Amino acid sequence: MGEVGVIPALEDFFDRILGRGDAAITVPTFDGSLKPNQLLERAEVVAEFAEPEDIGCIDDVLYLADGAVLRRCAGTSSREVRRFERPVTAFCGLPGGRLAVALGGTEVRVFGAIEGTDAGKVISGGGMCAVNALAPGPDGSLLATDGSANEPYQDWARDLLNRGRSGRLLAINPETGAVNVKASGLHYAFGVAAAASDVLVSESWRHRLVAVGAGGVVRSALDHLPVYPSRMAPASDGGFWVTAFTARTQLFEFVLREAGYRKRMMKEVPPESWVIPRLGSGGSFHEPMQGAHLKTMGVVKPWAPPRSYGLVIRLAADFSPMFSFHSRVDGENHGVVAAAELNGSLYVLAKGPKRLLRLTLSEAKEALAA
Repeated sequence: MGEVGVIPALEDFFDRILGRGDAAITVPTFDGSLKPNQLLERAEVVAEFAEPEDIGCIDDVLYLADGAVLRRCAGTSSREVRRFERPVTAFCGLPGGRLAVALGGTEVRVFGAIEGTDAGKVISGGGMCAVNALAPGPDGSLLATDGSANEPYQDWARDLLNRGRSGRLLAINPETGAVNVKASGLHYAFGVAAAASDVLVSESWRHRLVAVGAGGVVRSALDHLPVYPSRMAPASDGGFWVTAFTARTQLFEFVLREAGYRKRMMKEVPPESWVIPRLGSGGSFHEPMQGAHLKTMGVVKPWAPPRSYGLVIRLAADFSPMFSFHSRVDGENHGVVAAAELNGSLYVLAKGPKRLLRLTLSEAKEALAA
């Protein structure tokens, strides 16, 4: 091992001995632009679905992926526009009225139109394993995040407990099907958007957003988040909406740093009882408690350590957070994995309760200012 490799190894060793750096179990607080509120919890419930996974606006129309079905939403009703043989793990619109869909996390299909019965162009190169977000690129390409090279999309919790760092940013040519790896070694990539000369990516297990520039150079754009960020969507007046599918706690951070405990837990304990973040919680007495007076007088307290949480963050064009919408520990609209802005409203997909939510942005901003 050369000098370049020795120094990071020594730093990592002493960090683990002293409990600092990546080995620390401290968690940032919700403060400033992330100050807690209950706006997501008070949002209108537009509809509930069986297996909602992703939402997006294409040509001023809201679409929703529900299991193996793509639905067109209008008001509180929706209709099926395409059906696939495997679950949709992500989708987006492309220039020219085309549609890109990720199926099962292992392949992408590009269709010439949003609706229809054509088979589409199948793209399965590059060793795709857990494709979880798609977005149009600035140069006509299709951007995709592949969360893990080792665990399928539905096993994201196992990737977290294994301290996975095999996530990738892919650039796909929708015409030729060529797959180019723009960045690799990411700690679960889960969300992508084109941003000026960079590509913005959510790196969930490192609780941050990174900007990937020319030549695959990765730099931190927003770090030390108290949550696990996920998919993002453009805002109408510039900037982005970034979702977070759950929040961090000191208990989770501690478990992630205890290799022996993690391995035994995965081997001996049923997955539903693992001490990990969840998309939803509170439905079973088998759930591991989080302590700190989770309940007082039989009532769940909103400030209790969260096992699940709901959050959407509004970012400015320079990636700085402006404000946020929350569903706190005592709420139900948790597991927020996607958002889309349309006609003055923000539509939010809360995967925990399987709900499509709507907030009128003007009213929400007034409530924040009050």
